[in-house]
Amino acid sequence: MNSLVEENYLKALLSLSNDKGEVNVNDLSKHLDIKMPTVTSMMKKLAAKKLVHYESYKPLRLTEKGKKEAALIIRKHRLTEMYLVEKMGFGWEQVHNIAEQIEHIQSPEFFAKMDELLGYPKLDPHGSPIPDKNGKMVWKEYSKLSECKQGDTVKIVAVINTSDEFLNFLNSRELSLGVKIKIKSVELFDNTMVVSYGKHLLETLSNMVCERLLVEKV
Repeated sequence: MNSLVEENYLKALLSLSNDKGEVNVNDLSKHLDIKMPTVTSMMKKLAAKKLVHYESYKPLRLTEKGKKEAALIIRKHRLTEMYLVEKMGFGWEQVHNIAEQIEHIQSPEFFAKMDELLGYPKLDPHGSPIPDKNGKMVWKEYSKLSECKQGDTVKIVAVINTSDEFLNFLNSRELSLGVKIKIKSVELFDNTMVVSYGKHLLETLSNMVCERLLVEKV
């Protein structure tokens, strides 16, 4: 059984993995805000458990066992977020920190029941895929709103950034998953968009916001 700290390292490694599945030790250190010697010590410990491929001065890679364990932690986190929103009435901006605590519960039966009560959801409240009980995660290819053009009509299907500040911003603009947006114009200078949706006839969205919204055409 892995400790809470070890689970947080595994989860961070999976989220930082690039197309090659590699993570720079320095990037992991910055992401977790933990000093390099401490990170290196933990990598040696996880390598001994056959969860990480570790060699000095080389990028880190999760083993297949490590990938599965990391995905199962993410599964618990995202199921919990969904449960908090769907069954307990929390806002999507409120659930991350609570799920961070619950994800470390070592009871497969607890999360299996949660999954059942939710009707076996495929996505969490932010549109991110929920890994299955074997740690398999299916990603769909979506476009960023920033990649769309004037005249396009799209639907918000996921958010890239799930910080409280960003989700509260979206709440203040009545932007949520499923909202259909019509792109009225795109500013050539900085890619600011003027869009319409619902009661919002001329809403201006910065490029930073558009980069963080994943959409599909309708």
